[in-house]
Amino acid sequence: MASLDIGEPVVAPPRPQALPGLRAWIALACLCFVYVLNFLDRQLLAILAKPIEDSLHLTDGQMGLLGGLYFALFYCFISIPVGWLADKSSRVRVLTLACAIWSAATMACGAAGSYAQLAVARMTVGFGEAGGVPPSYAIISDYFPPRRRGMALGIYNLGPPIGAAMGVAFGASIAVTLGWRYAFVILGAVGVVTALAVLLIVREPARGALDPAAIPRADKASFGATLKMFFTRRSLMLAALGSGATQIITYGMGNFATLFMMREKGMTLPDVAVWFALALIVGMGGGIYASGRLVDRFAQRSKAAYGWLPAASLTLAVPLYLLFVWAPTWPLALAFLLGPLFLNYFYLTASVALVQQEVRPDQRVMSGALLLLVMNFIGMGLGPTYVGAASDHFRATDPQQCLQTALYTLVPFYILAIALFVWLARVLAREERSAGKGVPRP
Repeated sequence: MASLDIGEPVVAPPRPQALPGLRAWIALACLCFVYVLNFLDRQLLAILAKPIEDSLHLTDGQMGLLGGLYFALFYCFISIPVGWLADKSSRVRVLTLACAIWSAATMACGAAGSYAQLAVARMTVGFGEAGGVPPSYAIISDYFPPRRRGMALGIYNLGPPIGAAMGVAFGASIAVTLGWRYAFVILGAVGVVTALAVLLIVREPARGALDPAAIPRADKASFGATLKMFFTRRSLMLAALGSGATQIITYGMGNFATLFMMREKGMTLPDVAVWFALALIVGMGGGIYASGRLVDRFAQRSKAAYGWLPAASLTLAVPLYLLFVWAPTWPLALAFLLGPLFLNYFYLTASVALVQQEVRPDQRVMSGALLLLVMNFIGMGLGPTYVGAASDHFRATDPQQCLQTALYTLVPFYILAIALFVWLARVLAREERSAGKGVPRP
C-alpha cells in the first residue's frame, strides 16, 4: 500500500524534468480504476436500456432525458463548486466522497420502481460523478511532468472505454442471469468499496511541483478570477465548444447504440455482453490510447496539434459512422462502428491536456471542471436528449427504423465539431507566433 498519509500536500522542490516514480503510477492506476467505475455506472442505463424500457414501460424520449438533460444538469453545474473546493482542499478526499456518493446512487437505481424514482437516482449519480474527473485531472498533472502528461492523461482517459466495456460485459451478463436491477446493485457496491481504497492508497501530491519555474505558483486563485480567465481565453473556449459538439455525437450515439443494435439490428443481450464489449475496448480504448501518444508527440512541435488532431480524426470518422448506421446486420454494423469508436475520442485527451497545460497549478481543478461543464452540458445534456426525442418523432412514420433515422441526423454535428477544432488550431498557431515575437497572448 503506497501511504496512509492523506493530509496536507507534500512539499517538494520543482522537478520539471523528473521521471514519474512508482507512487505516480500507483496513483494513476487507482484513479483510472475509479474512472472505469465512474463511466461504468454512468453507462449502465444505456447498456440495459431495453430491459429497463420493457420493465418500466418507458419511451426513447424518457430514456434520453435520463441519460442526457437530467443527468447533465447535476453533473455539469455541481462540478464547478466541487472544482473550487478541491483547489482549496484535499483533492483525494473530494474524489473519495464523490465516488462513494455516485456508487450508492447507482445501487438506488436498481431499487427504482417508477420513472420518477429512477430519475432522482440518476440525478444523484450525476451529483456524485461531478466530483470524480476534475480532481483526478489535477492530481495526475501534479504527479507527471509536462512532457509526460499527454501520455498519463491518455492512460487515465482509458477509463471510459474500459468502463463502458466492463459495463456491457458484466452489466449485460448480470442482467441475463439475475435481472437488470441486480446489475446496478452489485456494480454500485464495488464502487463503495473502491472509494475507501482510494482514501488509503492515493497520496495528495504537491501542487505545481513538476511545472517549469516560469509558471506562476500562487497559493490561492479566486473563484471569479479563474472563471474570467477560462471564459475569456479563446483557445480554452474553442476546445470546450469543439469537445461539446463532438460529445453530442458520442453521447447521442453511445446512449442508444445497444438499444439500436438490439431493436433494429437483431442483436441479443448475450451478444452485447461479448461482441459489443470487445468493440468498445478495442475501438474506443485504442483510439484514446493512441491519441495520448500522438498529442505528446505533435504538441511538442506545435500547440496547434491540440486542434488539428481531433479535426483530422473526426473527418475520417464521418463515412464510417454513416456505414455503421446503414449496415443491415449487427455484425456488419459492429465492424463499421470500430472506426468511429477509434476516431471519435481524439478530442478528449487533446482538450484535457491543453487546459491542464495552459492554466496555473492552483486553477487546474476548477479549469478542468469548467471544461467539463461546457462540453458535457452541450454533449451529454443535448446528445441523448436530442436522439431520444428524434426517435420518438420518427416513430410515427417509421416505427421499425426510427432510431436509425435519428442517428443519421447526428452527421451535421461532425461538421460543426471539425470546424471548431480547425478554428482552435489556427488560434493556437497564432498564439505561438505572437509568443515568439514577444507579443502578449490575447
